[in-house]
Amino acid sequence: MRILDNLIQSFSNSVLPTACIVCQQYQSAGICTQCLQMIYYNCLLQYECCHLCGIPLQSAEIKQQKCNACIAEAPWFDQTICLDRYDGLLQEALHQFKYQKRLACAHGLSEIWNTVLANEIDDRSIDYLLPVPLSQKKLLARGFNQSWELAKRIECGKHLKKLPHALKRFHHVEDQAAKNYSARQHDIRQMFYIDTKDVKKLEGKSIAVFDDVMTSGATLNEIARTLKMVGVARVSNWVLLRTTKLSL
Repeated sequence: MRILDNLIQSFSNSVLPTACIVCQQYQSAGICTQCLQMIYYNCLLQYECCHLCGIPLQSAEIKQQKCNACIAEAPWFDQTICLDRYDGLLQEALHQFKYQKRLACAHGLSEIWNTVLANEIDDRSIDYLLPVPLSQKKLLARGFNQSWELAKRIECGKHLKKLPHALKRFHHVEDQAAKNYSARQHDIRQMFYIDTKDVKKLEGKSIAVFDDVMTSGATLNEIARTLKMVGVARVSNWVLLRTTKLSL
């Protein structure tokens, strides 16, 4: 399947016109040079962010490198790296990919990640990359897991293995978008589990969890808790877009 996907993309790049996923101008790549530069100079890489949850820090928080919320209640995960804000230039491209099934946007988004962020991540200590899973109901409705479609295209060290099916989700819950952190945390409690054949494989390892959007952090925190409960040593979040925090 990956070979076919690569062939289709190669054919499209060489034969068909391509529109930049941000400005929609036709050119040869998924993202034009001008938009790529704008993203690079405004992405979260250029800001002081909380080492734990990835949220941009307030001036009073910069010295401690952690936001006050993470100091007050430390999350289960150990690190979060985010490409850009949710309300930035990439929001529409992500929506087109997730809800309109425009696969070209997945190529463009991963191309941006690889150009802007891949070389900034030291992944030498990370053993496995796991995408955030969808419920079976949502997977059937959408037809694909957007986190995996992005994760499988991002560049990593050759030592790092990607496991698309190790992390699983029990059931579907109602939409979380309008809920605060406490409500989200309650809804997703014990929602995730590790495939029994992968539990031993993950014991004592360092894991990166990839998600397309991080909002309150409740989902990624529950995933990290689940991973730590089966013996994972360290959990890092790799996130495409980061929203501002919801009220607790």
